[in-house]
Amino acid sequence: MPGLIKRNDIDEVRSRTNIVDIVSDHVTLKGAGVGSMKGLCPFHDERSPSFHVRPQVGRYHCFGCGEDGDVFSFVQKVDHTTFQEAVERLAARIGFDLHYEDGGQASDHGNRARLIAANEAAREFFTEHLTAADAEPARRFLGERGFDPAAAGRFGVGFAPKSFDALRSHLKGLRFTDEELVTAGLLSQGDRSPYDRFRGRLVWPIRDVTGSTIGFGARRLLDDDKGPKYLNTPETPIYHKSQVLYGLDLARREISKGKQVVIVEGYTDVMACHLAGVTTAVATCGTSFGVDHIKLLRPMLGDVGGADTSAGGQVVFTFDPDEAGQRAASRAFAEEGRFSAQTFVAVAPDGLDPCDLRLNRGDDAVRRLLDTKRPMFEFMIRRVLDAHDLETVEGRVAALRSSAPVVAGIRDRSTTQGYVRQLAGWLGLDPSEVATSVDEARRASGAAAALERAQPKSVTDGRQSITSLPPLPEEPAGPSLLTMAADLTTRTERDALMAMIQQPAAVGFELIQRAVRARLENPSFAVVRDAVGASLDHFGQADWLDVVLDQTPPPFDGLAKELAVAPMPERPGREITTYCRGIVVSIVERDLIREKSELMGQSFRTDMKAEPEKWREIQVRLAALEAERRTVTAE
Repeated sequence: MPGLIKRNDIDEVRSRTNIVDIVSDHVTLKGAGVGSMKGLCPFHDERSPSFHVRPQVGRYHCFGCGEDGDVFSFVQKVDHTTFQEAVERLAARIGFDLHYEDGGQASDHGNRARLIAANEAAREFFTEHLTAADAEPARRFLGERGFDPAAAGRFGVGFAPKSFDALRSHLKGLRFTDEELVTAGLLSQGDRSPYDRFRGRLVWPIRDVTGSTIGFGARRLLDDDKGPKYLNTPETPIYHKSQVLYGLDLARREISKGKQVVIVEGYTDVMACHLAGVTTAVATCGTSFGVDHIKLLRPMLGDVGGADTSAGGQVVFTFDPDEAGQRAASRAFAEEGRFSAQTFVAVAPDGLDPCDLRLNRGDDAVRRLLDTKRPMFEFMIRRVLDAHDLETVEGRVAALRSSAPVVAGIRDRSTTQGYVRQLAGWLGLDPSEVATSVDEARRASGAAAALERAQPKSVTDGRQSITSLPPLPEEPAGPSLLTMAADLTTRTERDALMAMIQQPAAVGFELIQRAVRARLENPSFAVVRDAVGASLDHFGQADWLDVVLDQTPPPFDGLAKELAVAPMPERPGREITTYCRGIVVSIVERDLIREKSELMGQSFRTDMKAEPEKWREIQVRLAALEAERRTVTAE
């Protein structure tokens, strides 16, 4: 293993890497004020965007869950890497050669870069082998499903030869070790030696959102293959099946552009959809659609909250009509509430999946499939009703009891009322009776949720943390002038600290040096101000922000991190340097006026004849304060 990466190289990689480019691979970012961008947090479920990125300071912060850090920590968290692996990965991205304390080279064992390289080499091996003589069953399978060699090439489809060590021998020739290949999921560990995991199978490469190959899905072709129909890469340091969607690397831009994603059930379905022009199709990889998949998609859909979901994106599920497809529909419906986007279900005529639909009826039929989509709630209500005999009174009553919770789960009340009327029509019941059942179901679910919320939450850290900026209205509100003044004071102090932390060069050393002596009314802000003052030796250096955060006491570090990334107020037509200096000058001037007022009081209380020296000293200090005020405000 190599030693530590040299500090100068780490700083160089950080300075050359645009954090927005890295975050944008996972989050759809939009402007959020001067020098700030925001989107839906990739680390927790949220409906309104609270994840902010400040490219100028190279940091991100989520005001919802508190996740915070720089570009290295972001890569560590989203890709499950160590710090060193994150630096190496970003260095490779910009073509920068790292140097190590012991003179070694980048780690060649077990790190993300090596595992991805092994998977990429395996992909090339499988792709090239698709043209071999023994791959005829694979080519026949593709041809029978309407995929020509160009289609196979577009999706990187390949063939794993029926051999216990063909891939192993090839990759060892490329200097990959058995341990690396087992870790990557390409080999399985036998009693005596590792052997190829994929043998005699059609293989699809599975890529992450950046296009890097992280695993494979392989279909059984040969009669003597007693393994499962589909065999996927096992869980590895870079492949987590619940956090990956096949085809997302190809579809993510179109998903972000059109705010629609189509969830299909298999690799060939994804291929068929894309070839037919439905380029937002993706599929799960050996697991059901779940929470982690939602986290992947929501930022791309611009899925922001509110009771009205009509303005959001669309998630269209396609399910086979068989029992397995129905179970998949139920699982997807269970997660529906995590989307603010509208959810739909599209079922092809005669129960054909997209691949068979394209094969039997052409590309246009696949495109028209989306025109048949029905809202997820309607689909699930009809599915519940189909399980009951609606020709009998008992059956209709049972159907109402079963379907009322489905309607009660609809977030938008106007939509709920529409489904109450629709359900009443399907059941032949009075709408008021259906509405009563729905209300009862809603109260029951609300009581259960309230009980859950009432349970005591575990506390993992006894230290209280000041993690949130004080909530401030955009404009002073309410009848109280004192309240208005307090809001304005806190807002000014907040904005001044943001300017000093985020734009120190714009504020200037001398002005910050004076500002850190100014009295602040908000005690939490005063603590962060002191941290800024303690960091002045690093003014103008690349580690300015890191030092400020290090100097902030632990209970207040969350607040300091938020101040470092919170969007600065936009001032149309006002240059950023002018704004930053102006807002900091305001707290300095306020402090000078306060000092002057205190000295004026002393002056009035001092008898000029009885205490002439003290009186003259006060007058000198008053003159100096006024001169300082004029200098500060004139700059």
